[in-house]
Amino acid sequence: MNAFDQSRRRFLQTSAGLVGAASCAWLPRLAAAAAPNPDRKRSCILLWMSGGPTQTDTFDMKPGHANGGEFKEIETSVPGLRFSEHFAGLAKQADRLAVVRGMSTREGDHQRGTYLMHTGQRPGGPLNYPSIGASLAKAMRPDFSTLPNYVAVNPSGVLNGSALGPGFLGPRYAAATVGVRAAADAESNEAPANLGVDFLALPAGVDQKRQDARLAMWKAQQDQFLSSHPSGAAEAQATIFQSAVKMMHPDAASAFDLSQEAMATREAYGKGTFGQGCLIARRLVERGVPFVEVTLGGNGLGWDTHQGNFPAVERLSKELDQGWSTLMRELAERDLLESTTICWMGEFGRTPNINNTAGRDHFPDAWTCVLAGGGIAGGQTYGQTDEAGMEVTDGKTEVQDLLATLCQAVGVDPSIEHYSPEARPIKISEGKPVEKLLA
Repeated sequence: MNAFDQSRRRFLQTSAGLVGAASCAWLPRLAAAAAPNPDRKRSCILLWMSGGPTQTDTFDMKPGHANGGEFKEIETSVPGLRFSEHFAGLAKQADRLAVVRGMSTREGDHQRGTYLMHTGQRPGGPLNYPSIGASLAKAMRPDFSTLPNYVAVNPSGVLNGSALGPGFLGPRYAAATVGVRAAADAESNEAPANLGVDFLALPAGVDQKRQDARLAMWKAQQDQFLSSHPSGAAEAQATIFQSAVKMMHPDAASAFDLSQEAMATREAYGKGTFGQGCLIARRLVERGVPFVEVTLGGNGLGWDTHQGNFPAVERLSKELDQGWSTLMRELAERDLLESTTICWMGEFGRTPNINNTAGRDHFPDAWTCVLAGGGIAGGQTYGQTDEAGMEVTDGKTEVQDLLATLCQAVGVDPSIEHYSPEARPIKISEGKPVEKLLA
Protein backbone atom coordinates (compact mmCIF):
# COMPACT_ATOMS: atom_id res chain seq x y z
CA MET A 1 0.00 0.00 0.00
CA ASN A 2 1.52 3.32 -1.06
CA ALA A 3 1.49 6.57 0.90
CA PHE A 4 -1.48 7.92 -1.04
CA ASP A 5 -3.56 4.82 -0.25
CA GLN A 6 -2.57 5.00 3.42
CA SER A 7 -3.50 8.66 3.75
CA ARG A 8 -6.74 8.01 1.88
CA ARG A 9 -7.69 5.19 4.25
CA ARG A 10 -6.90 7.28 7.33
CA PHE A 11 -9.02 10.10 5.95
CA LEU A 12 -11.97 7.80 5.26
CA GLN A 13 -11.71 6.33 8.76
CA THR A 14 -11.81 9.74 10.43
CA SER A 15 -14.53 11.19 8.19
CA ALA A 16 -16.87 8.19 7.89
CA GLY A 17 -19.12 9.56 10.60
CA LEU A 18 -19.50 12.99 9.11
CA VAL A 19 -23.16 13.76 8.69
CA GLY A 20 -25.55 16.61 9.34
CA ALA A 21 -28.95 16.64 11.01
CA ALA A 22 -30.75 19.94 11.39
CA SER A 23 -34.21 21.36 11.19
CA CYS A 24 -35.20 23.23 8.05
CA ALA A 25 -38.48 24.94 8.76
CA TRP A 26 -38.88 26.58 5.38
CA LEU A 27 -38.70 23.37 3.34
CA PRO A 28 -42.23 22.03 4.01
CA ARG A 29 -43.69 25.48 3.29
CA LEU A 30 -41.76 25.65 0.04
CA ALA A 31 -43.04 22.21 -0.98
CA ALA A 32 -46.62 23.16 -0.17
CA ALA A 33 -46.35 26.36 -2.18
CA ALA A 34 -44.99 24.47 -5.17
CA ALA A 35 -47.63 21.71 -5.03
CA PRO A 36 -50.38 23.46 -7.07
CA ASN A 37 -47.92 24.20 -9.86
CA PRO A 38 -49.06 22.21 -12.94
CA ASP A 39 -45.42 21.67 -13.84
CA ARG A 40 -44.69 20.01 -10.50
CA LYS A 41 -42.83 16.74 -10.90
CA ARG A 42 -44.72 13.59 -10.01
CA SER A 43 -44.06 11.01 -7.33
CA CYS A 44 -44.99 7.40 -6.67
CA ILE A 45 -45.53 5.57 -3.37
CA LEU A 46 -45.52 1.77 -3.37
CA LEU A 47 -47.22 0.20 -0.34
CA TRP A 48 -45.66 -3.27 -0.26
CA MET A 49 -47.45 -6.04 1.65
CA SER A 50 -44.74 -8.53 2.52
CA GLY A 51 -45.97 -12.12 2.62
CA GLY A 52 -48.86 -11.85 0.17
CA PRO A 53 -52.16 -10.34 1.41
CA THR A 54 -55.45 -12.21 1.15
CA GLN A 55 -57.69 -10.58 -1.42
CA THR A 56 -60.73 -12.48 -0.09
CA ASP A 57 -60.49 -10.68 3.26
CA THR A 58 -59.65 -7.21 1.95
CA PHE A 59 -60.85 -5.93 -1.46
CA ASP A 60 -62.49 -8.94 -3.19
CA MET A 61 -64.69 -10.49 -0.54
CA LYS A 62 -67.06 -13.38 -1.17
CA PRO A 63 -69.94 -12.97 1.31
CA GLY A 64 -72.25 -15.94 1.57
CA HIS A 65 -69.74 -18.37 0.06
CA ALA A 66 -67.87 -21.05 2.01
CA ASN A 67 -64.65 -19.24 1.07
CA GLY A 68 -65.92 -15.95 2.44
CA GLY A 69 -64.39 -16.21 5.89
CA GLU A 70 -65.21 -14.34 9.08
CA PHE A 71 -65.16 -10.69 8.02
CA LYS A 72 -68.11 -8.59 6.90
CA GLU A 73 -68.31 -6.21 3.97
CA ILE A 74 -68.99 -2.50 4.42
CA GLU A 75 -70.29 0.09 2.00
CA THR A 76 -67.89 2.71 0.70
CA SER A 77 -68.27 6.22 -0.66
CA VAL A 78 -68.80 4.64 -4.09
CA PRO A 79 -72.18 2.88 -4.54
CA GLY A 80 -71.74 -0.84 -5.13
CA LEU A 81 -68.06 -0.88 -4.14
CA ARG A 82 -67.49 -2.76 -0.88
CA PHE A 83 -64.40 -3.40 1.23
CA SER A 84 -63.59 -5.32 4.38
CA GLU A 85 -65.12 -4.00 7.58
CA HIS A 86 -61.58 -3.23 8.79
CA PHE A 87 -61.08 -0.57 6.10
CA ALA A 88 -63.34 2.14 7.49
CA GLY A 89 -60.89 4.92 6.61
CA LEU A 90 -60.26 3.72 3.07
CA ALA A 91 -64.00 3.20 2.52
CA LYS A 92 -64.51 6.95 2.92
CA GLN A 93 -61.95 7.60 0.16
CA ALA A 94 -63.02 4.84 -2.24
CA ASP A 95 -63.54 7.41 -4.98
CA ARG A 96 -59.74 7.72 -5.08
CA LEU A 97 -59.11 3.95 -5.38
CA ALA A 98 -59.09 1.65 -8.39
CA VAL A 99 -59.28 -1.98 -7.28
CA VAL A 100 -57.62 -4.38 -9.73
CA ARG A 101 -59.29 -7.73 -8.97
CA GLY A 102 -57.97 -9.69 -11.94
CA MET A 103 -54.27 -10.01 -11.12
CA SER A 104 -52.82 -13.34 -12.24
CA THR A 105 -49.19 -14.45 -12.16
CA ARG A 106 -47.25 -17.71 -12.11
CA GLU A 107 -44.98 -17.30 -9.11
CA GLY A 108 -46.18 -18.73 -5.80
CA ASP A 109 -42.82 -18.55 -4.01
CA HIS A 110 -42.16 -15.52 -1.80
CA GLN A 111 -38.75 -14.56 -3.16
CA ARG A 112 -39.61 -15.29 -6.79
CA GLY A 113 -42.94 -13.50 -6.51
CA THR A 114 -41.34 -10.48 -4.86
CA TYR A 115 -38.78 -10.23 -7.64
CA LEU A 116 -41.45 -10.64 -10.32
CA MET A 117 -43.73 -7.96 -8.92
CA HIS A 118 -40.88 -5.49 -8.43
CA THR A 119 -39.18 -6.00 -11.80
CA GLY A 120 -41.83 -7.47 -14.10
CA GLN A 121 -39.39 -10.28 -14.86
CA ARG A 122 -39.23 -13.86 -13.65
CA PRO A 123 -36.02 -14.54 -11.71
CA GLY A 124 -33.27 -16.90 -12.74
CA GLY A 125 -32.07 -15.40 -16.00
CA PRO A 126 -28.58 -14.09 -16.72
CA LEU A 127 -29.59 -10.44 -16.31
CA ASN A 128 -30.31 -8.76 -12.98
CA TYR A 129 -33.20 -6.41 -13.69
CA PRO A 130 -33.83 -3.15 -11.83
CA SER A 131 -36.81 -2.80 -9.52
CA ILE A 132 -39.67 -0.61 -10.68
CA GLY A 133 -38.57 1.87 -8.01
CA ALA A 134 -35.12 2.24 -9.53
CA SER A 135 -36.45 2.39 -13.10
CA LEU A 136 -39.12 4.99 -12.36
CA ALA A 137 -36.85 7.08 -10.16
CA LYS A 138 -34.31 7.25 -12.99
CA ALA A 139 -36.96 8.13 -15.58
CA MET A 140 -38.84 10.61 -13.39
CA ARG A 141 -35.85 12.46 -11.99
CA PRO A 142 -32.62 12.00 -13.94
CA ASP A 143 -31.01 14.80 -11.94
CA PHE A 144 -29.91 14.28 -8.34
CA SER A 145 -30.60 16.56 -5.39
CA THR A 146 -29.48 16.19 -1.80
CA LEU A 147 -32.17 13.57 -1.21
CA PRO A 148 -32.05 10.15 -2.87
CA ASN A 149 -34.44 9.50 -5.75
CA TYR A 150 -35.53 6.11 -4.39
CA VAL A 151 -36.20 5.36 -0.71
CA ALA A 152 -37.30 2.06 0.84
CA VAL A 153 -38.87 2.34 4.29
CA ASN A 154 -38.64 -0.68 6.57
CA PRO A 155 -38.02 -3.17 3.73
CA SER A 156 -38.46 -6.86 4.40
CA GLY A 157 -35.40 -8.38 6.02
CA VAL A 158 -36.42 -11.72 4.51
CA LEU A 159 -37.05 -10.69 0.92
CA ASN A 160 -34.96 -7.54 0.50
CA GLY A 161 -32.13 -8.55 -1.83
CA SER A 162 -32.17 -8.03 -5.56
CA ALA A 163 -35.93 -7.47 -5.79
CA LEU A 164 -35.48 -3.93 -4.48
CA GLY A 165 -32.12 -3.41 -6.13
CA PRO A 166 -31.06 -1.24 -9.07
CA GLY A 167 -30.02 -4.25 -11.15
CA PHE A 168 -28.04 -3.35 -14.23
CA LEU A 169 -28.71 0.37 -13.66
CA GLY A 170 -25.94 0.32 -11.04
CA PRO A 171 -25.56 1.54 -7.45
CA ARG A 172 -26.34 5.14 -8.36
CA TYR A 173 -30.00 4.13 -8.56
CA ALA A 174 -30.09 1.92 -5.46
CA ALA A 175 -32.68 2.56 -2.79
CA ALA A 176 -31.71 4.41 0.35
CA THR A 177 -33.03 2.44 3.32
CA VAL A 178 -34.94 3.81 6.29
CA GLY A 179 -35.50 1.54 9.27
CA VAL A 180 -36.03 1.38 13.00
CA ARG A 181 -33.29 3.51 14.51
CA ALA A 182 -30.68 2.07 16.82
CA ALA A 183 -31.91 4.20 19.71
CA ALA A 184 -35.44 2.86 19.41
CA ASP A 185 -35.00 0.37 22.27
CA ALA A 186 -34.81 3.32 24.64
CA GLU A 187 -38.25 4.55 23.59
CA SER A 188 -41.43 3.92 25.54
CA ASN A 189 -43.71 1.19 24.24
CA GLU A 190 -46.39 3.87 23.96
CA ALA A 191 -44.29 6.06 21.68
CA PRO A 192 -44.54 5.90 17.87
CA ALA A 193 -41.99 3.72 16.10
CA ASN A 194 -38.64 5.48 15.89
CA LEU A 195 -37.94 5.29 12.16
CA GLY A 196 -35.12 7.17 10.52
CA VAL A 197 -31.57 6.95 9.28
CA ASP A 198 -28.86 6.37 11.87
CA PHE A 199 -25.64 8.36 12.18
CA LEU A 200 -26.97 11.60 10.69
CA ALA A 201 -25.50 13.79 13.42
CA LEU A 202 -22.25 15.69 13.23
CA PRO A 203 -19.55 14.53 15.64
CA ALA A 204 -18.95 16.76 18.64
CA GLY A 205 -16.79 19.74 17.73
CA VAL A 206 -17.44 19.50 13.97
CA ASP A 207 -19.63 22.21 12.46
CA GLN A 208 -21.03 22.31 8.92
CA LYS A 209 -18.16 24.45 7.59
CA ARG A 210 -15.56 22.02 8.88
CA GLN A 211 -17.51 19.06 7.51
CA ASP A 212 -17.69 20.69 4.07
CA ALA A 213 -13.93 21.20 4.13
CA ARG A 214 -13.33 17.56 5.02
CA LEU A 215 -15.66 16.37 2.28
CA ALA A 216 -13.91 18.59 -0.26
CA MET A 217 -10.62 16.99 0.77
CA TRP A 218 -12.15 13.54 0.44
CA LYS A 219 -13.45 14.33 -3.05
CA ALA A 220 -10.03 15.52 -4.20
CA GLN A 221 -8.38 12.35 -2.91
CA GLN A 222 -11.15 10.16 -4.28
CA ASP A 223 -10.92 11.71 -7.74
CA GLN A 224 -7.16 11.15 -7.71
CA PHE A 225 -7.62 7.55 -6.60
CA LEU A 226 -10.19 6.82 -9.32
CA SER A 227 -7.97 8.29 -12.02
CA SER A 228 -5.17 5.90 -11.06
CA HIS A 229 -7.35 2.90 -10.11
CA PRO A 230 -10.15 2.77 -12.71
CA SER A 231 -12.49 -0.12 -11.96
CA GLY A 232 -16.17 -0.83 -11.56
CA ALA A 233 -15.76 -1.65 -7.88
CA ALA A 234 -13.96 1.62 -7.12
CA GLU A 235 -16.55 3.65 -9.00
CA ALA A 236 -19.39 1.81 -7.22
CA GLN A 237 -17.79 2.57 -3.84
CA ALA A 238 -17.44 6.24 -4.75
CA THR A 239 -21.06 6.40 -5.94
CA ILE A 240 -22.39 4.89 -2.74
CA PHE A 241 -20.27 7.21 -0.59
CA GLN A 242 -21.34 10.29 -2.57
CA SER A 243 -25.01 9.29 -2.19
CA ALA A 244 -24.53 8.94 1.55
CA VAL A 245 -22.77 12.32 1.72
CA LYS A 246 -25.76 14.01 0.08
CA MET A 247 -28.04 12.59 2.75
CA MET A 248 -25.74 14.08 5.38
CA HIS A 249 -26.72 17.59 4.36
CA PRO A 250 -29.00 19.19 6.98
CA ASP A 251 -31.78 19.83 4.46
CA ALA A 252 -31.82 16.14 3.51
CA ALA A 253 -31.38 14.78 7.03
CA SER A 254 -34.34 16.79 8.30
CA ALA A 255 -36.68 14.97 5.91
CA PHE A 256 -36.28 11.80 7.96
CA ASP A 257 -36.67 13.49 11.35
CA LEU A 258 -40.17 12.64 12.53
CA SER A 259 -39.66 14.60 15.76
CA GLN A 260 -40.44 17.68 13.67
CA GLU A 261 -44.04 16.45 13.33
CA ALA A 262 -46.70 17.12 15.94
CA MET A 263 -47.45 14.10 18.10
CA ALA A 264 -51.10 14.27 17.03
CA THR A 265 -50.02 13.88 13.42
CA ARG A 266 -47.75 10.96 14.20
CA GLU A 267 -50.50 9.19 16.12
CA ALA A 268 -52.99 9.80 13.30
CA TYR A 269 -50.83 7.63 11.03
CA GLY A 270 -50.56 4.87 13.63
CA LYS A 271 -47.68 4.22 16.00
CA GLY A 272 -46.30 1.19 14.18
CA THR A 273 -43.53 1.10 11.60
CA PHE A 274 -45.96 1.14 8.68
CA GLY A 275 -47.88 4.22 9.81
CA GLN A 276 -44.69 6.10 10.63
CA GLY A 277 -43.29 4.94 7.29
CA CYS A 278 -46.29 6.48 5.51
CA LEU A 279 -45.55 9.74 7.32
CA ILE A 280 -41.95 9.63 6.13
CA ALA A 281 -43.26 8.98 2.61
CA ARG A 282 -45.40 12.11 2.82
CA ARG A 283 -42.41 14.16 4.00
CA LEU A 284 -40.25 12.83 1.17
CA VAL A 285 -42.89 13.47 -1.50
CA GLU A 286 -43.22 17.04 -0.20
CA ARG A 287 -39.52 17.45 -0.91
CA GLY A 288 -39.72 16.04 -4.42
CA VAL A 289 -38.49 12.45 -3.96
CA PRO A 290 -39.90 10.55 -6.96
CA PHE A 291 -40.26 7.02 -5.55
CA VAL A 292 -40.86 5.78 -1.99
CA GLU A 293 -41.66 2.21 -0.97
CA VAL A 294 -43.18 1.49 2.45
CA THR A 295 -43.48 -2.10 3.69
CA LEU A 296 -46.12 -3.56 6.01
CA GLY A 297 -44.95 -6.88 7.41
CA GLY A 298 -41.28 -6.08 6.88
CA ASN A 299 -40.03 -7.84 10.02
CA GLY A 300 -40.68 -11.20 8.39
CA LEU A 301 -43.69 -12.16 6.25
CA GLY A 302 -46.55 -10.45 8.01
CA TRP A 303 -49.25 -11.37 5.47
CA ASP A 304 -48.11 -15.00 5.16
CA THR A 305 -51.15 -16.28 7.02
CA HIS A 306 -50.98 -20.06 6.60
CA GLN A 307 -52.33 -20.37 10.14
CA GLY A 308 -54.67 -18.16 12.14
CA ASN A 309 -55.48 -16.01 9.13
CA PHE A 310 -58.27 -13.91 10.55
CA PRO A 311 -56.73 -12.41 13.72
CA ALA A 312 -53.55 -11.59 11.81
CA VAL A 313 -55.36 -10.04 8.85
CA GLU A 314 -57.62 -8.01 11.14
CA ARG A 315 -54.57 -6.54 12.89
CA LEU A 316 -52.71 -5.87 9.63
CA SER A 317 -55.80 -4.41 7.94
CA LYS A 318 -56.38 -1.92 10.75
CA GLU A 319 -52.73 -0.85 10.64
CA LEU A 320 -52.91 -0.54 6.85
CA ASP A 321 -56.18 1.39 6.92
CA GLN A 322 -54.94 3.95 9.44
CA GLY A 323 -51.63 4.65 7.72
CA TRP A 324 -52.87 4.59 4.12
CA SER A 325 -56.05 6.62 4.64
CA THR A 326 -54.17 9.27 6.64
CA LEU A 327 -51.48 9.43 3.97
CA MET A 328 -54.03 10.13 1.24
CA ARG A 329 -55.87 12.66 3.37
CA GLU A 330 -52.71 14.59 4.17
CA LEU A 331 -51.49 14.48 0.58
CA ALA A 332 -54.85 15.84 -0.55
CA GLU A 333 -54.75 18.62 2.06
CA ARG A 334 -51.34 19.65 0.70
CA ASP A 335 -52.47 19.50 -2.93
CA LEU A 336 -50.05 16.64 -3.50
CA LEU A 337 -52.38 13.72 -4.14
CA GLU A 338 -52.99 14.67 -7.78
CA SER A 339 -49.24 14.48 -8.40
CA THR A 340 -48.68 11.33 -6.33
CA THR A 341 -49.66 7.86 -7.51
CA ILE A 342 -50.05 5.09 -4.91
CA CYS A 343 -49.82 1.36 -5.60
CA TRP A 344 -50.81 -1.31 -3.05
CA MET A 345 -49.59 -4.83 -3.75
CA GLY A 346 -47.80 -7.93 -2.48
CA GLU A 347 -46.04 -10.85 -4.15
CA PHE A 348 -49.28 -12.81 -4.72
CA GLY A 349 -52.68 -13.43 -3.14
CA ARG A 350 -53.93 -16.21 -0.89
CA THR A 351 -56.17 -19.20 -1.47
CA PRO A 352 -59.90 -18.42 -1.31
CA ASN A 353 -60.50 -21.74 0.43
CA ILE A 354 -59.56 -21.86 4.11
CA ASN A 355 -57.19 -24.65 5.17
CA ASN A 356 -57.49 -26.92 8.20
CA THR A 357 -55.47 -24.51 10.39
CA ALA A 358 -57.80 -21.56 9.74
CA GLY A 359 -55.27 -20.12 7.30
CA ARG A 360 -54.93 -19.30 3.62
CA ASP A 361 -52.03 -20.46 1.46
CA HIS A 362 -50.11 -18.98 -1.50
CA PHE A 363 -52.29 -18.21 -4.51
CA PRO A 364 -50.95 -16.40 -7.61
CA ASP A 365 -53.85 -17.39 -9.91
CA ALA A 366 -56.40 -14.69 -9.06
CA TRP A 367 -55.75 -11.82 -6.66
CA THR A 368 -55.89 -8.07 -6.11
CA CYS A 369 -53.80 -4.91 -6.35
CA VAL A 370 -55.02 -1.36 -5.78
CA LEU A 371 -54.02 1.90 -7.48
CA ALA A 372 -54.87 5.35 -6.15
CA GLY A 373 -54.14 9.04 -6.43
CA GLY A 374 -52.71 10.99 -9.34
CA GLY A 375 -53.27 9.64 -12.83
CA ILE A 376 -55.72 6.97 -11.63
CA ALA A 377 -59.45 6.84 -12.36
CA GLY A 378 -60.69 6.05 -8.87
CA GLY A 379 -64.01 4.76 -7.61
CA GLN A 380 -63.99 1.56 -9.63
CA THR A 381 -63.05 -2.08 -9.85
CA TYR A 382 -61.30 -3.60 -12.82
CA GLY A 383 -61.37 -7.33 -13.38
CA GLN A 384 -63.53 -9.95 -11.74
CA THR A 385 -63.16 -13.36 -10.14
CA ASP A 386 -65.77 -16.12 -10.00
CA GLU A 387 -68.11 -16.56 -7.05
CA ALA A 388 -65.57 -18.78 -5.28
CA GLY A 389 -62.65 -16.44 -6.02
CA MET A 390 -60.70 -19.25 -7.69
CA GLU A 391 -60.18 -17.81 -11.17
CA VAL A 392 -60.29 -14.55 -13.10
CA THR A 393 -63.39 -14.34 -15.25
CA ASP A 394 -62.90 -10.85 -16.67
CA GLY A 395 -60.12 -8.27 -16.98
CA LYS A 396 -57.17 -10.59 -16.38
CA THR A 397 -54.12 -8.44 -15.59
CA GLU A 398 -50.50 -9.57 -15.68
CA VAL A 399 -47.63 -7.91 -13.87
CA GLN A 400 -46.18 -6.23 -16.97
CA ASP A 401 -49.54 -4.59 -17.66
CA LEU A 402 -49.84 -3.41 -14.05
CA LEU A 403 -46.35 -1.88 -14.13
CA ALA A 404 -47.04 -0.27 -17.51
CA THR A 405 -50.21 1.25 -16.05
CA LEU A 406 -48.25 2.56 -13.08
CA CYS A 407 -45.69 4.11 -15.42
CA GLN A 408 -48.39 5.80 -17.47
CA ALA A 409 -50.08 7.14 -14.33
CA VAL A 410 -46.89 8.91 -13.21
CA GLY A 411 -46.26 10.30 -16.68
CA VAL A 412 -43.51 7.90 -17.75
CA ASP A 413 -43.64 6.07 -21.08
CA PRO A 414 -43.30 2.37 -20.14
CA SER A 415 -41.48 1.72 -23.42
CA ILE A 416 -38.54 3.91 -22.34
CA GLU A 417 -35.40 1.83 -22.75
CA HIS A 418 -32.55 1.49 -20.29
CA TYR A 419 -29.40 -0.26 -21.42
CA SER A 420 -27.81 -3.33 -19.88
CA PRO A 421 -24.00 -3.62 -19.59
CA GLU A 422 -24.07 -5.45 -22.93
CA ALA A 423 -25.84 -2.43 -24.50
CA ARG A 424 -29.07 -4.40 -24.77
CA PRO A 425 -32.10 -2.08 -24.69
CA ILE A 426 -34.57 -3.04 -21.95
CA LYS A 427 -37.98 -1.41 -21.67
CA ILE A 428 -39.22 -0.40 -18.24
CA SER A 429 -42.25 -2.56 -18.99
CA GLU A 430 -43.22 -4.62 -22.01
CA GLY A 431 -46.88 -4.62 -21.01
CA LYS A 432 -49.73 -2.39 -22.13
CA PRO A 433 -51.30 0.19 -19.81
CA VAL A 434 -54.87 -0.61 -18.78
CA GLU A 435 -56.60 2.48 -20.14
CA LYS A 436 -59.73 2.06 -17.99
CA LEU A 437 -57.58 2.54 -14.87
CA LEU A 438 -56.08 5.81 -16.04
CA ALA A 439 -57.53 9.25 -15.43
